[in-house]
Amino acid sequence: MPRGHPVDPAARARVQELHSEGWSRNAIAREVGISGYSVTKIVREFGLNFDRETTKAATEAKVADNRARRAELSANLLGDAERLREQLWSPVTIGAFGGRDGEWHTAEVEEPPFADKRAILASVQTAVRSHVELVKADASSGADEAASMLGKLAAGLKQAWGDSDAGVPADEPQTGGVDRDQ
Repeated sequence: MPRGHPVDPAARARVQELHSEGWSRNAIAREVGISGYSVTKIVREFGLNFDRETTKAATEAKVADNRARRAELSANLLGDAERLREQLWSPVTIGAFGGRDGEWHTAEVEEPPFADKRAILASVQTAVRSHVELVKADASSGADEAASMLGKLAAGLKQAWGDSDAGVPADEPQTGGVDRDQ
C-alpha cells in the first residue's frame, strides 16, 4: 500500500481479527499488505498491544524444542556410529563384475576388505564428530558466557595493573638491564 494513505476500514478490521488470533505484527503486515508500523498504530488505536511475554515464551519454547531435537539427533548419530563400527568385523557379501562376459559375481567373506573398512571408519568418525559437536552446541552456552566473563575480568585486571604507578609491589626489587654475573 502506498505510503501516507489511510488504511481502509476492512483492512483495519482484519488487523484486529488477526491480532486477536495471536498473529505477530510482521505476519499481520504481510497478510494485510501494510507496513509493520501501520499495524502497530492500528493495534494501539484499538487499545491493544503486542504482548512481548507471549513472544518471549514462544521463543523459549522453540529453543527448548530445538535442544530436544538436537539431543535426539545426537543420540541417533551415536547409535549410527556403533552400528557402522560393528560392520568392521561382521561377515559381508561382496560383489564385482568379472569374467569374460562381465557378469556380476558375489562372495561371502568373514569381514569387509581393507578399503571398505577404511570407508566404514571414516563414516564412524564423521558420526561421532557430529555427535560431539551437537553435545558441545548445547553445553557451550553457559561455558561461553563464563569464558566471556573471565576474559573481561582478565582484561580489567591487566588494565588496572597497567594503570598503577610502579607496576610492581614496592617491597620487590625492580629488574631490568642489570647483569648480576658481573
